[in-house]
Amino acid sequence: MLRHEPLKDAWAEQRLFNNRIFWAFTGLLLLTGLLISRLINLQVVEHQRYADLSHGNRIRIQPLAPTRGIIFDRNGIVMAENLPAYQMVLIPEQVSDLDGTLDRLSELKLIDEQQRQRFFRRKRGKRSFEAVPLRYRLNDEELARLSVHRHELPGVDIQAALVRSYPLGSTAVHVLGYVGALSESDLQRVETSRYAATSHIGKIGIEGQYEDRLHGQPGHRQLLVNAQGREMDARGEAREELLRNRQEPVPGSDLILSLDSHLQAVAEAALAGRRGTVVVIDVNNGDILALVSQPSFDPNRFSAGGMSNEEYLALQNDIDKPLFNRALSGTYPPGSIVKPFIALAGLEYRAVTPDHSIFCEGYYSIPGNEHRYRDWKKEGHGEINLHAAITESCDVFFYMLAMELGIDRIHAMLADFGFGQPTGVDLPGEKSGLLPSRDWKRGAFDRRSERIWFPGETVITGIGQGYMLVTPLQLTHFTATLATRGKRFKPRLVTAFRDPLSGQITEIPPQELAPVELADDRYWDDIHRAMGAVMNTPRGTGWAVALGAGYKMAGKSGSAQVFSVGQDEEYDEEEIDERLRDHALFVAFAPMENPQIAISVLVENGGSGGRAAGPVVRRVFDAWFEEHRQ
Repeated sequence: MLRHEPLKDAWAEQRLFNNRIFWAFTGLLLLTGLLISRLINLQVVEHQRYADLSHGNRIRIQPLAPTRGIIFDRNGIVMAENLPAYQMVLIPEQVSDLDGTLDRLSELKLIDEQQRQRFFRRKRGKRSFEAVPLRYRLNDEELARLSVHRHELPGVDIQAALVRSYPLGSTAVHVLGYVGALSESDLQRVETSRYAATSHIGKIGIEGQYEDRLHGQPGHRQLLVNAQGREMDARGEAREELLRNRQEPVPGSDLILSLDSHLQAVAEAALAGRRGTVVVIDVNNGDILALVSQPSFDPNRFSAGGMSNEEYLALQNDIDKPLFNRALSGTYPPGSIVKPFIALAGLEYRAVTPDHSIFCEGYYSIPGNEHRYRDWKKEGHGEINLHAAITESCDVFFYMLAMELGIDRIHAMLADFGFGQPTGVDLPGEKSGLLPSRDWKRGAFDRRSERIWFPGETVITGIGQGYMLVTPLQLTHFTATLATRGKRFKPRLVTAFRDPLSGQITEIPPQELAPVELADDRYWDDIHRAMGAVMNTPRGTGWAVALGAGYKMAGKSGSAQVFSVGQDEEYDEEEIDERLRDHALFVAFAPMENPQIAISVLVENGGSGGRAAGPVVRRVFDAWFEEHRQ
């Protein structure tokens, strides 16, 4: 018999449905509870945090560039300042035809191809509504031309800005240096946050050496912006809040230099048209009163991106090297300038006395060697003592004295004066020169045969030839030490800082160095008298330089060979290439009785020191003592 099962269990289905409804409702309640708790957390618990974040999203911090410090000379004359200038900028979103606009600016001769390429590099990473510089400095004629055609150039605007200016032009450019656009290498070595609002940085000279002092500290202001970052007008309390949060930049310190800009201009004019240097130092504190390197250049061409790559390369590749600071980085044989120092060594080590004399027949030969080391005076000087040997610059006397001293004692004496060492001046790029010795030569050459110090090398060291090299700054430094009878100061250019806000001046005291001490101070008098005779007696090699001066000076002329001449050979200055002629040198200090200043002059390929460099010494001394007549 068949059993009939029900096809549907209504009660079971109802229970299943009710269970599902229960759990669905429970889940909905849990999710709603989570949502409500999250809303409470966001709107109540963390309200302040998200309010601050929201505020940050609508506020943009804009850095403010500090004003660069001003540079003054010792008399308060401005040598580097900041002047307002007009910049040409372009706002990309306002330009419908960017290439066409740039083409039109090119037709108007307001930009060149290089500036066009720079614009595209600057444009990268900027928003379309941000102004991109096209030109950093427009002259009056360019400004007028742009103003006339401005209606044709939507999106092109003019903005005012401060740019670095050098009112004296090329005067003292190798001291001041210049500012130039920040490069990748610059950004790697500076604190980038300090340069967020700055496009330029000190490159060389004082501008580079004292960049930290001159640059100052940037400030910032707050801008109200929308979601796209575009600035919006702030009003009411929002505007007041933005103003309260503004931090003004701190301007850079002003610098006061030791330079006398008038004396600097006189020295540059005296050397005009020639390659060379003039360095003048106050012997009583180390202040550099003038530092000239010729030829020079106008630093204003570098300010605010005013120089093209082609112009810079032309300067860099110029055969006369106008960018090269000869006074600090040029190294030259000192020639006869070294003779007073060799004489001091002779006196100190008692290798010679002031009255000791020798007979000069126009050449010297090392005993047992036939090679002749010639005197500049072919027929010789005859019987001559130390005083006359300095006065007349007798080479033979110093050949013999050098051999008597030996290279070790020569090295010891000259090292006391600072030969072969940087002076420590507060400018970058100073070379140390070279003071040769046995130890130096052993480490300077690879071949064993070249490491030996030969007697002939000692001979020519006695007249400042051979391996010995000095910078013009060193020559003046050594001469100042002679003038002060051994008292030495570190040469310096910055003498004080000035707070641009308060005007307070903080002076930097001179730094005295270890003195040169002699066994008998009368040796200084012997050298002073001999150097005075160089300038003030008819037989002196500098007599024509001092003729008619209203003050007494002491000095020494010299020349340094550029290339070697065979033993029995001579050359005519008129027949050889100008760049192969001897360098002309002259050092001096004055007044002789109470020295105030020391000078060195070097004229590259100038020939005779007395003829080429001496007149420059006279013009500079005359200018100084005319201004400081007591």
